[in-house]
Amino acid sequence: MALYLKKELEDRTRIGVWQVTETEEELRALSSTPTDEMEEISYIKSEKLRKQKLAVRALLNEMFEDKVYLSHHDNGKPYIENSVTNISITHTEKYVAVILNDNEDVGIDIESLDRDFSAVEKKALSEDEIDDLEDDEKRNEQLAIYWCAKEAIFKKIGQYDVNFAEQIEIERFRPKKDGELEATFEDEDGFEEEFDLNYIEFDRHVLVWVVGE
Repeated sequence: MALYLKKELEDRTRIGVWQVTETEEELRALSSTPTDEMEEISYIKSEKLRKQKLAVRALLNEMFEDKVYLSHHDNGKPYIENSVTNISITHTEKYVAVILNDNEDVGIDIESLDRDFSAVEKKALSEDEIDDLEDDEKRNEQLAIYWCAKEAIFKKIGQYDVNFAEQIEIERFRPKKDGELEATFEDEDGFEEEFDLNYIEFDRHVLVWVVGE
């Protein structure tokens, strides 16, 4: 069993991280996946993606006492059919993670720091955010955190066609092993929402999450 992290926060938020070390067969045995969902997973051609889906299921078994039924809205946002608990899901090749909260919408994202995030600068950052980038060995790490933070907000709000560079602004920060971030999202009508995010780094990965406003 590869439950890497199980974390309960003050606002009744729960976070779980699963390290994907098992074979596909072992994950199938651990996942207790409903038959119809298992059939959908079996049609996925990529073994890596099948294992990630099963690892999410294995993690949910650790997070809930009863079996839950996972589904997705048309915009791709996950929800649990037989529970009021809000959920967000993220994965890399090595880890999957979920965040749960009974009352607030949530968003979570994880990335490997061994990836090259240089494309994020032009793809997802505003001019002010680009000006705030460090010119040292922390730059790629900082870009990874920017990307994860914006992805987490995007997953939380569940809107289509969000322009990361123009609509989501992250306040200046210096990368650390764990920390807090402040962000603003502006919708198409000019209405602004402010968010507080948290992040942690472990095993050359960064995990960022957001809960409520």
